[in-house]
Amino acid sequence: MKIYKKIMLKSRYFLGCRKYIINKECMKNNIISIGGATEDISLYTNEGIIIDNKRDILRQKLMAFEYGAKIRVNRSYTTFGGGAANAAVNFSGLGFKARALVCLGSDNRGKRVLKNLKIKGVNTRLTQKSEEAETGFSFIILCPEKIVFTHRGANNKLEINSRDLRAIKEADWIYLTSLGGEWPEVLNKIFSEKNIKIAWNPGHIQLKSGIRLIGKYIKKTTVFIVNKDEAIELVISNPVAKKKGGKYLNNIINLLREIKSIGPQIVVITNGKYGADAFDGVRFYHQNILREKKRVDTTGVGDAFGSSFIAGIELFKGDIEKSMRLGIMNTASVISRQGAQNGLLRRHEINELR
Repeated sequence: MKIYKKIMLKSRYFLGCRKYIINKECMKNNIISIGGATEDISLYTNEGIIIDNKRDILRQKLMAFEYGAKIRVNRSYTTFGGGAANAAVNFSGLGFKARALVCLGSDNRGKRVLKNLKIKGVNTRLTQKSEEAETGFSFIILCPEKIVFTHRGANNKLEINSRDLRAIKEADWIYLTSLGGEWPEVLNKIFSEKNIKIAWNPGHIQLKSGIRLIGKYIKKTTVFIVNKDEAIELVISNPVAKKKGGKYLNNIINLLREIKSIGPQIVVITNGKYGADAFDGVRFYHQNILREKKRVDTTGVGDAFGSSFIAGIELFKGDIEKSMRLGIMNTASVISRQGAQNGLLRRHEINELR
């Protein structure tokens, strides 16, 4: 709580909201998070090294361990994650009516993931169960930089049925995260619905497929959220942009322009220690990070920022600057705790920003 109090004291100035009263009607909003839910196993070690690899724009840094060695683990943790689960827990904590449209296995891991969602106040009526696949999990190595090995498992079995479509039509927002399995069919059904607001933080599989395949969905997206590496991967799938070279592609402004030209209303790119940037077609926005007092675990920071940004769009009536600041503030809080969900700020902490 000491860390939270320090963050909140800073955030009174940081968000510039001393006199701003959050619209309580926003707390009634119904947000459905769609994508993955996992159990996460995190291992900490000091024995890895980071290698610069500037010759490959898609793999600019590599993590390496001695070949054939037995690597000592300093400590380990088991927590919960997955893009949709992390977002739903965050929305719930911020006072929204949060639902998670995810698929779990019928195993004990699935029971633990489901129980965690319920404890965190997430409505699980849309949660699906697969008898064929085990619940997804992630294996995370931190030394201190992070690398994640992901087994999607039952996440690949996610489908959108008629009941789900009815719920999607009634939702105020759809927060769409990484998908596996028959993901084009899932996207077709979601994006076929009209007059719904969709925030999309796509996964590696979607980005790797390139603009040619997912451009039609990006065009219909209200808010499109990626990190810088993901933005580069997406943009270079356009042969014209790829020819412009590494210097052009490493520039955030250029990346924002390239993605905005596809058609989303707002583009947001996160960039690690350099903060986050956004573009709405008229104005560019930048937000520096909030220097956290304690850096424990960066797992889930992208989910925390993206879902907080959408929460901010509702809470602050479309104000992009304040939404970015809320995202950065929540990111700093998540970094101060172990796991993707444990450090997320709750509604009463945000309500101090009056």
